[in-house]
Amino acid sequence: MKTHIFLPPVSRPTGGITVLRQIADILHRAGREVCLVARERTGWRPAGLEDAAPVVEWADMRLEAGDVWLVPEGWANALMPGLEARARCVSYVQNWAYLFSSLPPGVTWDRLPVEFVGVSDPVSQFVELSTGRPTPTLRPGIDLDLFAAPEAKPDGPVRVAYMPRKNKALAAQIRAIFEHRNGPDRVRWVEIQGMDAFGVARELGKAHVFLMTGFPEGCPLPPLEAMACGCACVGYAGFGGWDYMRQALPGRYAPMVDLRPVDWAGNGLWCADGDVLDAALSLETMMKWAEVRSPEHVACVDAARATARAYSVQEQERAVLALWDSLEQTARK
Repeated sequence: MKTHIFLPPVSRPTGGITVLRQIADILHRAGREVCLVARERTGWRPAGLEDAAPVVEWADMRLEAGDVWLVPEGWANALMPGLEARARCVSYVQNWAYLFSSLPPGVTWDRLPVEFVGVSDPVSQFVELSTGRPTPTLRPGIDLDLFAAPEAKPDGPVRVAYMPRKNKALAAQIRAIFEHRNGPDRVRWVEIQGMDAFGVARELGKAHVFLMTGFPEGCPLPPLEAMACGCACVGYAGFGGWDYMRQALPGRYAPMVDLRPVDWAGNGLWCADGDVLDAALSLETMMKWAEVRSPEHVACVDAARATARAYSVQEQERAVLALWDSLEQTARK
């Protein structure tokens, strides 16, 4: 059973493309037949790993019946070669928000012989409730050697890291509310943008709090990376973040979907997506906890680091190989 993984045309590295690359490399290292299929010659390509899975051009792709054709959810038209070849077509839903957006007019998922895999438990629930099809979960992994907590955080004002490009207007509102209530110099704002992974890890290692403003999300990696770096977290889950986000205080906002059992306690103060007031007030609470290293803050950081450990690249590798074992077993039936 050969696996072909579609690489959408993008001009710069993205989290979703990186996860596709990770899956391919895991399968390649395990000795399974796999290749990445590039739609265009230009744009960003996965490279730099000695044992990286081979990349073939779209025109050179040779799909056969029984092969796996893995395509991310926002590229429904890319399923066509797999459908024509009677390959086993799998849509990897990395963001629930795009599940239906790329379908051609008049086409519905119930008319297509396509299987689904979700990037998180909430996404899998979304797909199952929307389409009625069983959807296993395949989570991403983060490099815990790169994203790691330092022995101590810097002294001085609490450092709040955030990504201003994620819902930029809402991030500005949260910051404005916070500064009107606490003054402009109560915390030091750290903007995470225009950095490679090493730069992000370095800044998160110096931050005390991470403010998450992004949504919608499938299984957001920035909060996990912040948790691994010893940050207490505040903000939005984007729906998919509820795979691992748990409230550090009782009685706070909860999503509609059932939350799976996890081995960690509350790892942040999480708000309904778009609620800027709750996000600002939650940031204020977390800032006050961090200033005095309160028991609540210590417990939150400990839970956050336990959360991150469950999303290691080693856990991702185990899950990828288990899923492909399952695909092979069902193919034999």
